[in-house]
Amino acid sequence: MTSSTSPQNLNLAHHQPPSKARIWARKYGLQLGTLSIGFIIWILFVIGSPITFLSPQIYQAFMSSTPFFAIMALPLTLVVITGEIDLSFPSIMAIGMTAFSLTFVATRNVWLSLALCLLTGFLVGGLNGVIVVKLGIPSLIATIGTQFVWRGAVNIINGGNGTGLVAIKDTPLYPLLVGRGLGLPAQMLWTIIIAVITWVLLNRTRFGAHLYLVGDNIDSSRLMGIPVDARKMLAFAYMGLIAAFAGLVASLEVTYFWPTLGEGYMLKTISSVFLGGTSVFGGVGTIFGTFVGSFIIGAIEAGVVAVGLSGFWTQFIYGLIIVISVGFQMFLSRKLK
Repeated sequence: MTSSTSPQNLNLAHHQPPSKARIWARKYGLQLGTLSIGFIIWILFVIGSPITFLSPQIYQAFMSSTPFFAIMALPLTLVVITGEIDLSFPSIMAIGMTAFSLTFVATRNVWLSLALCLLTGFLVGGLNGVIVVKLGIPSLIATIGTQFVWRGAVNIINGGNGTGLVAIKDTPLYPLLVGRGLGLPAQMLWTIIIAVITWVLLNRTRFGAHLYLVGDNIDSSRLMGIPVDARKMLAFAYMGLIAAFAGLVASLEVTYFWPTLGEGYMLKTISSVFLGGTSVFGGVGTIFGTFVGSFIIGAIEAGVVAVGLSGFWTQFIYGLIIVISVGFQMFLSRKLK
């Protein structure tokens, strides 16, 4: 009689397909990890300052301020999934707004100004992609360079001066982008809309599937016939388009365009992407994770001050949370293999 622990039975047991629970955990593990980190941080802030973090006003404030960088973190996720990075988006915010302000001053046509703003962002972002793909310059170096180029162009064109946008208040564009709707700030609604659009692009289109494949193994992607160069350039162009839109929203919020627009957003935007579980090596990432990560980052500064710590702690805690969360996500991904 054959024993139930015979080598044949052990071998069959070893090759049993993974359970449904394990498959589900593999698929949603990174999102669950990000949610867990966010929940832990929220609990700590509630314990440290219950009056502030149990009040609805603080969450209204988050929904008014966080979208300015959350909007850009969403398309940046696509770029990072391909194994690239874009550090020029703060300057693209400003170059897009330069196109908007110059057009509006010349024509007083807000819709034409909007179209040229978005077109400028799309073209500039696409040019970043061309430089990376066609010239073979690593995206880290290329976009550091173009960040200075676009910022310099903004200052040259505007002479270092800003532009008042108070007249925009009398147009339908102002309430559309920074008014209120469904009880929420308009910029929060736009963040949700862009998150949904980007999620659909990434998870329900051939374009999104190709981005994952390119980031996972670029050589195999080429052998499969995937247009790798075109996919990367389009990801950079989409980044530029949304960065220009974010610059417009941020400027309309204060009804003024500053040539320094975008400065101060880079750390928060990139942190949101990596905190959300997108791998720096490419091939892995989720829009939901980035969305949650953005609001975790947005809550940190207010939370640090609310619990009685100096604002100097903010960057320290940013870095600590990113290192811990990425380490946790890598540990989780290894366990779920």
